[in-house]
Amino acid sequence: MSLLMISENVKLAREYALLGNYDSAMVYYQGVLDQMSKYLYVKDTFLQQKWQQVWQEINVEAKHVKDIMSTLESFKVDSSPLKAAQHDLPAQDGEVWSLPVPAERRPSPGPRKRQSSQFSDNRVPNNRLSAAVRGPNPSSKNNQKAKPTRTKEKKDQVNRVKEDKNKSDVSENEQKRFDGTGYDKDLVEALERDIISQNPNIRWDDIADLEEAKKLLKEAVVLPMWMPEFFKGIRRPWKGVLMVGPPGTGKTLLAKAVATECKTTFFNISSSTLTSKYRGESEKLVRLLFEMARFYAPTTIFIDEIDSICSRRGTSEEHEASRRVKAELLVQMDGVGGASENEDPSKMVMVLAATNFPWDIDEALRRRLEKRIYIPLPSTKGREELLRINFKELELADDVDATRIAHNMEGYSGADITNVCRDASLMAMRRRIEGLTPEEIRNLSKEDMHMPTTMEDFEMALKKVSKSVSASDIEKYEKWIAEFGSC
Repeated sequence: MSLLMISENVKLAREYALLGNYDSAMVYYQGVLDQMSKYLYVKDTFLQQKWQQVWQEINVEAKHVKDIMSTLESFKVDSSPLKAAQHDLPAQDGEVWSLPVPAERRPSPGPRKRQSSQFSDNRVPNNRLSAAVRGPNPSSKNNQKAKPTRTKEKKDQVNRVKEDKNKSDVSENEQKRFDGTGYDKDLVEALERDIISQNPNIRWDDIADLEEAKKLLKEAVVLPMWMPEFFKGIRRPWKGVLMVGPPGTGKTLLAKAVATECKTTFFNISSSTLTSKYRGESEKLVRLLFEMARFYAPTTIFIDEIDSICSRRGTSEEHEASRRVKAELLVQMDGVGGASENEDPSKMVMVLAATNFPWDIDEALRRRLEKRIYIPLPSTKGREELLRINFKELELADDVDATRIAHNMEGYSGADITNVCRDASLMAMRRRIEGLTPEEIRNLSKEDMHMPTTMEDFEMALKKVSKSVSASDIEKYEKWIAEFGSC
C-alpha cells in the first residue's frame, strides 16, 4: 500500500466515523494500522520515529471509535430492563405508557394547526419522558437518569473523534491564520505568500562538508525545541545567525535544510518583499513581518542577500526611506514589542541571514546577528562528497574516478562543481546528435540517448567550466571573518 493510499484510507475511516458508520470505519482503521506496522522498523531513525508517532495517533482514533461502538452495544443490552418495567406497571399507570389515542389530542388553532409527520413520530418518546418524570415508579426514574448519562458519554466520544480530526486537518493544511486587523489586507497576504508551505526537501545529508555550520544551525534551531527547559536565561537561543562566504558555497542550501529539518515556520524574505512605493509602508511591512513571525512561532526568518536591505547607514547615497526601513528592522530584531530573555523557546523567532558582502552590512545589524559563521569553499573531501551527491542522478562509466576529479577542482565552489557535472552529463548527447538533421534528432529513441558519462567527459567539462571565486576574494572573506566572526 502506497503512502497516498494510506492517507486516503485514513480520510475514509474518519468520514465513516463522523457519519456514524463505525463498522466500516474500523475496517479502514485496522487495515491502515496493519499496513503501517511494516514501516515501524525502518533503518532510518528519524523516519522510524515519525512512523511510530503517526501510528500512535491513528491507533488513538481507532480506540475512540471502538469505545463508541461499545457504548452503542450497551444501549441494546440496557433496553431490556426498561421493557420489563413497563410490563410490571400497575393497570392505572400502564395507560400512561400506552400509545396516545388520536381523539384525546386535539389540534390547537392558529399556526399550529398543521403538524408534520416528524412531530407525530416523536410524540411517543416525548410522552414517555413526561410520564417518567411525573410517574411514581422509581425504576423508570433510574433508567431515565442513566440514559442521559450514557448519551452524554456518547456525545463526548464523538466530539473527541471530531476534535482529533480537526486537529489533524489543521496540522496538515496549516489553517492557522494570522489576524491582520489594523493592517492592509494586501500586506498580510504578501507576507503569507513568503511562508514556505511546501517542503523544500533538502536534508542535512544532501549538503556535503560544512559540518561546523550544520552543527551551529542545529544548536540554534533544533535543540531549543527538544530541550526548552535548558535554553532559558543566559542560555537562551541565538536570535540571529549570519552566514558569510563567497557565492555558490551552500548558504541558501543550508537555509532550505533548516526549513525541511527543523519543522519551524519558515519565512523566505527578499528585499522586494519589504519594499513599497508608498511612503511608510515598508516600515509597516517590517513590523508586520515580525508580528506574524511571533504569531506562527517557532519561526525562522531567512533573509538572503541581507546587505541589499540593511547596508551601512550614513552614506551619501542612502535614501531617507531606506534609513527608516533599516531602523525598524533593527528595532524589531532587538526584541522590542514581544520578545524577552526568559520567553519560551517554542515561541522564539530566529533571523537567519546570508550575504556575499559582509563588509557592507551596518554595524548595528552585525551586533544583532549574534553568530557570524564563515561558509568556505569545499575542501578536497567536501568536493568528493559533492561529486558523489551529483553522481546519484547520473549513469557513470567504470573509469570515472571521483577522487581524481575532486583533486583537479581546487578552488571550485559547490555551484561550480554542480555545473561541471551537468556539463559532463551532456557530452555524450552532444556526440550523439553531431551531424544529424533536426528531423533525425526528433526521431531518436530513449535507448539511443541512454549513454553513460565517462572520465573523458569530466575532463572536457573541467576545461570548459572555470572556477568563479578568485584568490583575492577568499583573502578578503578570511580577513573579515577573522575580525568579526563568532563561530
